[in-house]
Amino acid sequence: MLWYIHLICGDYARADAAAKRAFEINPDSSNNYVSLMYCDQYLGRLDQVKTAAEQSRAKKLSSPWYPLILYVVDFLQNDPAGMAKQAAETQGIPGVEDQMFFVESETAADHGQFGQARELTRRAADSARRAQEKETAAEYEAHNSVREGLVGLMDFAKEDAQSALAAIKGKHGEGFSAIAFALAGDVANANRAIDDLTKRFPQNTAVQSRYLPMARSALALNSGNAKAAIEALSPAAPYELGHTNEDFTFALYPIYFRGQAYLGAKNGAAAAGEFQKILDRASIVGNEPIDALAHLGLGRAHALSGDTAKAKAAYGDFFALWKNADPDIPTLKQAKAEYAKLQ
Repeated sequence: MLWYIHLICGDYARADAAAKRAFEINPDSSNNYVSLMYCDQYLGRLDQVKTAAEQSRAKKLSSPWYPLILYVVDFLQNDPAGMAKQAAETQGIPGVEDQMFFVESETAADHGQFGQARELTRRAADSARRAQEKETAAEYEAHNSVREGLVGLMDFAKEDAQSALAAIKGKHGEGFSAIAFALAGDVANANRAIDDLTKRFPQNTAVQSRYLPMARSALALNSGNAKAAIEALSPAAPYELGHTNEDFTFALYPIYFRGQAYLGAKNGAAAAGEFQKILDRASIVGNEPIDALAHLGLGRAHALSGDTAKAKAAYGDFFALWKNADPDIPTLKQAKAEYAKLQ
């Protein structure tokens, strides 16, 4: 489990070393292959992920988690057929099928298809409930509420956050909901969730260094206090490269929020630096929607700095990724209006 602790803290080299040591001790464990495969992905060794899976299966070892890892690798290698194959392999497997539905919802959101992402999230939550994983189901809904809040779908964001909290108040579900409420400008519910998390999880790393800083930052930015939004993210800095939860689909978000805060502060250079951190770590970001949104943030940052050529290029990258996006997304409409004003 040491590899996992380093992963959460964002130290991928040490995570990799621990995973390799575990494998040396027991090379006939499918769990140890899973650890190696995750580390290979995050360190950009995509071909090695597939090689490890093949070697494992040659030993008659397998794991229901393999398709989840290989799906993201296929995404990173732009292999839709491979992604579909991996998704099909998880159908009907309790406790795994739901995760694949949610991973697929991430791809839809990254492509700007939030209607499809919402439907896939519903299927993930339903599958989790059938597997008696009520807290996981609520987490999916709350996680989706953050995605919706990031792109201006505020009514949906508040609805999903409320639904998640009505079901169960786990640390991840309430953490996501706190962020979503803050993004949507629902100050009362955001503060209520922040206060509850602060009291119930005073020493939890994910809560204290991820969820709460992002929620507080979003609240500050929505109130027009960009300086406070930047400062609120300070507790996240030591761990911001790591993954926030057990599903490995919420990495680098504090960096994205800091980029947004710098945009609010009209500091184009600093904002560009944050969004570039995300774009430079594609193998960690995987199919998270901040993959596409970081391109938009970079375009806005360059526009603030007066570099029109770079701004247009970054906006173009965003539009290419969202070429099949739902047309009524507020962020897309705003991006098109901004691009039209670039000289």
